[in-house]
Amino acid sequence: MGRPQKYLIVLIAWFAVFFLGIATQSLSVWASDSREVSTEHSTDTLPPETPSTSHQAEQDHHETAHDGHENIGPLLPLWSCIPFAGMLLSIALFPLVAPEFWHHHFGKVSAFWAVAMAGPFLFVYKGTALYEIFHIILADYVPFIILLWSLYTVSGGILLKGSLRGTPVINVIILLLGTLLASWMGTTGAAMLLIRPFLRANNYRKNRTFMVVFFIFLVANVGGSLTPLGDPPLFLGFLHGVSFFWTFHLLPHMFIVTVLLLGIYFLLDLYYYKKEALRVPADEAEKTPLTLVGIHNFLFLAGIIGSVLMSGMVDWGHVNLLGVHRGIQDWVRDGLLVLMGLLSMITTAVEIREENDFTWFPIIEVAYLFVGIFITMIPCLLILKAGASGQLAFLINAVKEPVHYFWVTGALSGFLDNAPTYLTFFNTVLGSHYPGMAETQAVPLLMTKSAPHLIAISAGAVFFGACSYIGNAPNFMVRSISEEAGTPMPSFFGYILKYTIVFLIPVFVVVSWIFF
Repeated sequence: MGRPQKYLIVLIAWFAVFFLGIATQSLSVWASDSREVSTEHSTDTLPPETPSTSHQAEQDHHETAHDGHENIGPLLPLWSCIPFAGMLLSIALFPLVAPEFWHHHFGKVSAFWAVAMAGPFLFVYKGTALYEIFHIILADYVPFIILLWSLYTVSGGILLKGSLRGTPVINVIILLLGTLLASWMGTTGAAMLLIRPFLRANNYRKNRTFMVVFFIFLVANVGGSLTPLGDPPLFLGFLHGVSFFWTFHLLPHMFIVTVLLLGIYFLLDLYYYKKEALRVPADEAEKTPLTLVGIHNFLFLAGIIGSVLMSGMVDWGHVNLLGVHRGIQDWVRDGLLVLMGLLSMITTAVEIREENDFTWFPIIEVAYLFVGIFITMIPCLLILKAGASGQLAFLINAVKEPVHYFWVTGALSGFLDNAPTYLTFFNTVLGSHYPGMAETQAVPLLMTKSAPHLIAISAGAVFFGACSYIGNAPNFMVRSISEEAGTPMPSFFGYILKYTIVFLIPVFVVVSWIFF
């Protein structure tokens, strides 16, 4: 092991000891404060909403009334977010300075930070903490990883064969097609369907990194703006009463972002294409027509989309598992997604997946890392959802105008789960504009009289998911698939410094100036 790797491991160890030291010194005070504050709350106090891809938000209120879980968001200190910061730093630094160690031990690092958060959390809040952990695993992580696995498996069985050479014009067409598909089959579905053909079309190019980054910008994020099927935050809005086609209000914003990013991409691609002075590879001198193999997988893809849409449109009651109430329709949806993936595996020839460079490593990496991310971000989400009663009250109270909602919702969505961030500010604007009014009455007013605020929240949650690898589900998978295919990808911070700040943020400034 080289010296940089040793230094990094020492740094992470020191960071962990620092956190545990703070925790040890603060646990007694924290526990004492929690007992004092909890006596001021009724046992019927409702917990902060923790959304999933169903009617979970409303069910959480009923769940709390029955089970008596505290609203612990106002009690949590900001330092309880240190394990989440450690998790992000590990994802950012280890692949850069200790790639071999990270490749073999990323699952252990993820588990370490999850335990570092869960230990003190369980010690202080016991049953309530256990409930929050079970809840984020069963209601958020399990559906999340099942959806990703099913889309990854089904899309891996669709192979585009033939001569597809990645010129600047062809690449822009692929990116535009993916952007348009993302709103109807989800950003994850569109990204998993097109990333491999996109990589193969450009495998003869020398500079490919920027191509994949712009693919993440457009296909894996911005393209999901137009319907609730496109991105989880918009689906949550749909569950809370926002009409299905209302999100077409985001069309002008999506149009501006797409045109600007595609324009920038085309200029970059054209520059590198001319600079590389490329010649047609010998094996491509004779063109062969494009054909799709494994097209029956589109039926399974349609089954996945239909299952997700079904879970948001019906209410078949709920079941209690380990204290977590989930809708029966959610379990049915998850079962159908697993079934779609299994049917794809059974009915698709192994040769097709091999020719498609399909392996299980990308989904395994995402599964291991995101279980650590989901668990360590529990305190961050609870503090955020506590609103003016939490440690981020200064931030919540400062958000008033549409431009504030756009940037604050967006900035938090880039590093936290964009779905609960969306719902937090969705409820914030409802409370500030229509206090005391039932949601069924307030949401129609929000869609009409306060439409700029809802547009700002929606656009911020969807667009800013492109700001980091963890901002939206498909980002990390696209990165992993690309690296496996031989395309070098920037580090966590390199992505932000070289691409997000340079290209993405200026585009958002333009959108903010025009619309908000």
